[in-house]
Amino acid sequence: MLDIGSIVGGKYKILNKIGEGGMSTVYLGMNERANRQWAIKEIRRENVRNYDILRESLRSEIEILRSLRHPCLPGIVDVIDEDGRFLIVMDYIEGNTLKRALDDYGPQPEEYVIAWAKQLCDVLSYLHSQKPPVIYRDMKPGNIMLQPNGSIRLIDFGTAREYKEENEGDTTWLGTRGYAAPEQFGGQGQTDARTDIYCLGATLYHLVTGKNPADPPYEMRPIREIDPTLSEGLEKIIWKCTRPDPKERYQSCDEVWYALEHYDELNQEFRKRQKLKLMIFLLSFVSAASFLTVGLMLRISVKTLREDYYQKFMENALVAENESEKNQGFKEAIRMHPEEADPWIKLMEQVYLADNDFSASEDEDLRTLLITEDDEGISYEESLLRNSKAAGQVAYKYGLVYFYDYESTGNPGMALKWLNIAAKSSGLEKHKADRAKRLEKISEYYTNIGVEDRAGDVAISYRDYWEDLAAVTRGDIAKEDNPTTAVMVYRQTIGRIYESSSAFRDAGVSMEEMTALLSEIREHIKKDLSDINDEKIKSAVEELENSALLAEKSIHNTFSE
Repeated sequence: MLDIGSIVGGKYKILNKIGEGGMSTVYLGMNERANRQWAIKEIRRENVRNYDILRESLRSEIEILRSLRHPCLPGIVDVIDEDGRFLIVMDYIEGNTLKRALDDYGPQPEEYVIAWAKQLCDVLSYLHSQKPPVIYRDMKPGNIMLQPNGSIRLIDFGTAREYKEENEGDTTWLGTRGYAAPEQFGGQGQTDARTDIYCLGATLYHLVTGKNPADPPYEMRPIREIDPTLSEGLEKIIWKCTRPDPKERYQSCDEVWYALEHYDELNQEFRKRQKLKLMIFLLSFVSAASFLTVGLMLRISVKTLREDYYQKFMENALVAENESEKNQGFKEAIRMHPEEADPWIKLMEQVYLADNDFSASEDEDLRTLLITEDDEGISYEESLLRNSKAAGQVAYKYGLVYFYDYESTGNPGMALKWLNIAAKSSGLEKHKADRAKRLEKISEYYTNIGVEDRAGDVAISYRDYWEDLAAVTRGDIAKEDNPTTAVMVYRQTIGRIYESSSAFRDAGVSMEEMTALLSEIREHIKKDLSDINDEKIKSAVEELENSALLAEKSIHNTFSE
C-alpha cells in the first residue's frame, strides 16, 4: 500500500485511494510541478501469485496504449518499477464504471446503452484499424468508465494483444468468463476483431438485462424473455454479436455500429411495412411497364437493363445542378454497380467535396452507404473490394481526402484504412501507389510525431516527418494525378512548414532544405496550376501563394531567433 502524502517516482504525491481490486490498487496522485492530477495504478508482488506474468502483461498494455490516441482511451504518462511494486501513471478519468451503475441502479435504459455501444464500436473500430490490429479481449462493464458528460472511456488493457496473421491461435487464454468469446479459451483459433464483437454483445446483454453472464449458469437468453419492453432490434443485434461461431457474428464493428444506428428497422413490424411498400412499388412499376413495347422489354436481359439504368443514373447525376440530385444519382449508380470506381469517385468529388470540405456528417453518410447490402447480402464495400483495380482508385482518392480535407484540417488516422488498400492495389499507377505508401507511413505514426513529455521518449522525430512530407510533395502532381490533388498536397505541406518550422529546425532540418522545398512548390504552382481555367483552382492558387509567403516568413523568423 502507498502511504497518503508519500512521493513516488520522485515527483508524484499520493492524494488518496480511489479504487481497489484483487491484484491492484488505484490512487489519485498529483504532479505538483505540473499542477496536474493523475491516476496511479499499483501492482505489488505480494498481492499476485504470477507476478512476473502479470508484469509482462502490463508492459504489453503500456506499449499498446503509448501508441494510441483516441478520446475513449486513457493515455499512459509514466511507468515506475521500484521497491517490489509496479506503478503505472495514467490519465485520471472522472466518473464511475458501468459496473457501478449496474450495482447501484440495476438494468440501464435501452437508449443509454445504445448510445454507449456506438461509442464502444467507434473505439474498437479504431483499435482494429491499427497495424497490426489491436484486439482488446476484455470488454465488460467494469472496464468501461462513464464520465460526467455522458461519454465513455475504455480502461484496463492488460489482456489486449496485437493480431498476427501468421498465428494459428493465441498462446494464452485471457479474458473474463461469461463475457469472453469461445475462441478465447484456446484451441479454437486466434482471437480477432470478432472476438471483441462477442465481448461487446455480452456487455450489452448485462447492461440492458442486469443479468451478469459471468454468473452461473454462464448463459445469455434472448433479452425480451427477461424484459419484454426491450426492442426486438436490440435483441437481434445482441444475439448476432454473441454467436459461438465467429463467422455468424457481425464481421466488423462498423457493421455493429450501423445496426445500432438502425436498430428499430430490425423490428418485425418495420420490416413488414417496408416489404409492403416494396410490393406496392413493384406492382406500380410493372403496371407502368406494361404500357411500353412488350416485345422490346422481352429482348432486354436483366444485365443489360441494369447497365442501362447505371448509365442513365450517371448521366443524370453528372449534369444535375442540384447537389441533392447529384447525391441521389451517384448513389443509385452505386446500387446498380457497386464494383465500379466512377460513381464512388464522382460522389466524393461532386457531392461531398462540393464545398471543399469533407465533414463528419458526410463521413457518416459514406460509411452507411459502404455497409449497405445488395439482395445477396453482400455489402457495397465488399463488392468494390472484389474489383482490385477499382478499389485501388477509390481508396487512393478517399485516402487523400481523409488525410488532407476531413473537417478542413485532415485526419491521417481515418485515412489509414484507405491508404492501406491503395498501397496494396495492383491496378494503381506506380507514382500513386508510392504516394499512398508514403502517406500510409505518415498516418501510422502521425499522432506520435514529437511526443516527448508524457512517456519520456520521442517516438517519431520531426526529421522523419520532414523526409516523408518532402517525398510526398515532390514531382509534377498536377500532371501525374490531377490539379485538385496537387492543391491538397501543396496546401498541407506549406501549412506544415508554416506551423512547424521551429520543430523541423530543432530536428536538424536546415533553412536551405525548407526554403528549397518551398521554392519547388511555388514553382509547381506557377507552372502547373496558374493557367488552369477553373474558378476553384484559381482561388486555391491565390490562397497557396499567400500561404507560401507566410511560410517563407516563418522560416526566416525561425532561423533568426
